[in-house]
Amino acid sequence: MIETVSLRGADLRLSYHGTTVVEGGRIVLRPGRVTALVGPNGSGKSTLLRALARLHRPDAGTVTLDDGASALDLSPRDFARRVTLLAQSRPTPSGVRVRDVVGYGRHPYRGRWKAADPGGAAAIARAMELTGVSTMAERPVDELSGGELQRVWLATCLAQDTGVLLLDEPTTFLDLRYQVELLELVRDLADLHDVAVGVVLHDLDQAAEIADQVVLLQAGRVCAEGAPAEVLTEELLTSAYGIRIEVTHDPVSGAVRTRPVGRHTERLPVRASAPR
Repeated sequence: MIETVSLRGADLRLSYHGTTVVEGGRIVLRPGRVTALVGPNGSGKSTLLRALARLHRPDAGTVTLDDGASALDLSPRDFARRVTLLAQSRPTPSGVRVRDVVGYGRHPYRGRWKAADPGGAAAIARAMELTGVSTMAERPVDELSGGELQRVWLATCLAQDTGVLLLDEPTTFLDLRYQVELLELVRDLADLHDVAVGVVLHDLDQAAEIADQVVLLQAGRVCAEGAPAEVLTEELLTSAYGIRIEVTHDPVSGAVRTRPVGRHTERLPVRASAPR
């Protein structure tokens, strides 16, 4: 059973080799809600997510869970039972079966010598079923396509049974079908299992579809946060991305739809040749 967990980052200053890349970073992930981080390349989205996962130590600020206890004070095992991250890239083990890779997600529940994990088999089977990789359970992961491997790594995260799920550009390598299915699964995890989800997305329309809250970053700072309709506006997006972005709303669902406007976005109709 997944324990509900909240995760909060406040006043975070994050840097690489002495250069600050995020200043005053703030985000709150709540059970049953999906929070999407959006913004141009280099705005600090992935760095902020990594700080929440304890993979990037802040120069200043705090990362806390639930009652205000610092996430940095938890043991690695205790933290891994509450928070998991699907990173942009992971090393692909050679000759290891899909089932065994998904089983890596059970590491917080096993002892040093791989002691018994009573709920492990069921958690692994459920994670593979949810991500559609059950039929490839016996295949070596180094024989999979990029999209198949991405789903296996997501299954590994789900097998970890955490209350907070962090996803860094999870639709990378996936075709349209699996992009839709993955985002629907993320929505189900929040709605049906009360998981707190933080996800970095480049596709603004996907963020509008899936998220309860959107955090927009620009040049390492949070410049807007709130419901998708409040944040994904022409003014805010055009300012953040440095290109005019038109925003409309789907006439049926009311969902936000965005359209970057470049020099060739609206071409003049081709003029028919005059009859000879």
